[in-house]
Amino acid sequence: MVLEEHHGLVFHLQHFSVNDGEGVRTTIFMAGCPLRCKWCCNPESWELKPGNSSREMSVETIKTEIKRQMVFYRHSGGGITYSGGEPTYQAEFLGRMVNIFYDMGLHQTIETCGYFDWDGVRDILVKLDFIFVDIKHMDSQTHESLTGKGNRLILQNIKNMGKLGKDMVIRIPLIKGINDDKENITKTAKFVYQNVPGGKIELLPYHSLGNYKYDSLGLGKYKHDFITPNRKDIERVKRIIENIGVKTVEYK
Repeated sequence: MVLEEHHGLVFHLQHFSVNDGEGVRTTIFMAGCPLRCKWCCNPESWELKPGNSSREMSVETIKTEIKRQMVFYRHSGGGITYSGGEPTYQAEFLGRMVNIFYDMGLHQTIETCGYFDWDGVRDILVKLDFIFVDIKHMDSQTHESLTGKGNRLILQNIKNMGKLGKDMVIRIPLIKGINDDKENITKTAKFVYQNVPGGKIELLPYHSLGNYKYDSLGLGKYKHDFITPNRKDIERVKRIIENIGVKTVEYK
């Protein structure tokens, strides 16, 4: 697929977002992802090709949209969040946006799965203000069975990001009976404590709200039903994390 220069694929541009960082934000949901998480609520974001789920947009078009929202960013302490899909999957497109909005003085956040080539993304991350990154499971084989990829690259990239001095939140997509056991949560919290100075953890309880999309997209074979942890489960996991010395946060 060949896109015009300074163009990329976006499947949603969401203004007035309040769950993807501080303040009122615009979240740019970018197409393409290297993972195939069995609980993904945005399977329409997987493929890097235009269609019903994504459209080609220019950096200038997005800039125009962003400029209309700047008053809301200023009054709320908000800004821009890059999400997906996986934003780094379109690294050149992402980099162009980051450079423009960096020069405009806007607060910028990324939500990443962490599966990317460090050398190709480092200069982008340096200009960001805040990083959300997932740790889905600490065991690489289990991680591969759940997402299609092992976690070694992800964990190394998190170590590298931890050295950048950025505000970071590690997100755990919490699934009962899959990754909420004491051993996995303890390993995750210790990894964050040791490798992300000042890093915090956010728990994202599994939900099935995106399941209807799989059949409509012809992806029924990927659809799985997991168990959502209840409030007691979540509080138990929080206690494990906080006893290790890592703070938990919620962006809701």
